[in-house]
Amino acid sequence: MTAIINRYDFVLLFDVTNGNPNGDPDAGNLPRLDPETNHGLVSDVCLKRKVRNYVELAHAGADGRHIYVQDGSILNDRHRMAYRAIRPDDDKVEKDAKLNPKDDAEADKLRRWMCSNFYDVRSFGAVMSTGVNCGQVRGPVQLTFASSIEPIVPSEISITRMAATNEKEKKERQEGDDGDARSDNRTMGRKHIVPYGLYRAHGFLSAKLAERTGFSNDDLELLLEALESMFEHDRSAARGEMTTRKLIVFKHANALGNAKAHDLFDRVRVGRNVGGEFRDPDDVGLGNLPPARKYSDYLVQIDRNGLPDGIEIIERL
Repeated sequence: MTAIINRYDFVLLFDVTNGNPNGDPDAGNLPRLDPETNHGLVSDVCLKRKVRNYVELAHAGADGRHIYVQDGSILNDRHRMAYRAIRPDDDKVEKDAKLNPKDDAEADKLRRWMCSNFYDVRSFGAVMSTGVNCGQVRGPVQLTFASSIEPIVPSEISITRMAATNEKEKKERQEGDDGDARSDNRTMGRKHIVPYGLYRAHGFLSAKLAERTGFSNDDLELLLEALESMFEHDRSAARGEMTTRKLIVFKHANALGNAKAHDLFDRVRVGRNVGGEFRDPDDVGLGNLPPARKYSDYLVQIDRNGLPDGIEIIERL
């Protein structure tokens, strides 16, 4: 497959309703927050995970679309697959705990094999020098943290479980019985939700780095497809309702680009919808409005006037 020849930048908008889009394990799984602004955050790693999950679900086992970073996988076993392909007659490949390329030429073959077989290595890159050494790959696709358009106020919801985990817990429940027969085995828990939040993330695709990994136009189409549909196949009680709302792609006419990414991103504005009128989220006059609780409470504007030469705007959603 031929690598892409155009640079791309894109804006991704997605929302969550009554769910936790990305819990922080160091904060009791609370939704991630910017502590200074209270804007919600979703990590780039979280978004990449959802892209990986979509590709694995939609193209499981397809040549060139295997996933390198999977739940419970052993990365060195993945690296050993490359050594088997490059050194088919070397007994050390199966036995040695550590393997290193013999020279630069072999190191390049190992990296190329990993890129050609694993979609996420070809897209996001990987550090593969963990014992069974396949080197490092810098990926052409990068995503930023997503940040909510407005501050969020996470809610803590109490939940109960009727069943006991074991006999000891059941006995403890019974000893603490207050007379309500239904509470014999009830245990209390907590879950954290964001009532509503609209999040914005930015993405970058370098054609020059794509030359090194072989990231192709077919790979680009799969990436955009995954960003559009990744939440449709990632449902869980913890995440509530999550949906990709907008995917706006800026296509450059060449590999190095025709404009600065931040100038293009500034052309996409997200504001509150006040009777059909666009209002900036930082407008102090919005203080008397009720909080946003649905996507239609926002408006998205795209400034198409005076686009730099060589820039094309593609609205995927």
